[in-house]
Amino acid sequence: MEIIRLAIVEDDPIIRESLLKYMGANPSIEIQIAANSMEDFFERTKEGMISEIDVLLLDIGLPGMSGLQGIKLVKDKFPKVDIVMLTTFEEDDKIFTALCSGACSYISKRTSLAQIRDAVFTIFRGGSYMSPSIARKVAEYFMPKESKKESVLTERQKDIVQGIVDGLSYKMIANRLSISLDTVRDHIKRIYRALEINSKAELIRKSLDGEI
Repeated sequence: MEIIRLAIVEDDPIIRESLLKYMGANPSIEIQIAANSMEDFFERTKEGMISEIDVLLLDIGLPGMSGLQGIKLVKDKFPKVDIVMLTTFEEDDKIFTALCSGACSYISKRTSLAQIRDAVFTIFRGGSYMSPSIARKVAEYFMPKESKKESVLTERQKDIVQGIVDGLSYKMIANRLSISLDTVRDHIKRIYRALEINSKAELIRKSLDGEI
């Protein structure tokens, strides 16, 4: 029978005790430590009493050192441990900081104890687990970003831009479009403002790059 050596770092006593009782009731899970802070965790593991941990359920919002700050230190001490962030924080920056620092999974505390238990087994067997809302954030982060198709310029302004790209002077553009020179100049000011540029060179580059 597989035995998962589990550690818990959670400062909320109710949540910590719930995890401890529920996970500890499973014959395949052996609770190594249930600490209330990163400092408590390192203090209780510094004597070498615990040689290995397979999975660590780690909160982010801890007193003193945060869970995010503790990830690297935990990995230095227990290189093979799979760290699971179990937290109320679902902001993009915290999710990606945790994953980039070495956590393999990120679970919301709204997740049921049964799902957390199943996640622990999945992770121990080489998989990963994300709460659905967090998995969506991760997926969206890696989705190709849609380019803005709608132009901020009017059709007349696009004609003027094309004239500039073609190398025409303002007067030649006015003749081509049968409008006054002042109208061309007014449109040019509006085009620069709309595109947030300050020179003809920038305008031509944006046009050639398909940004207009």
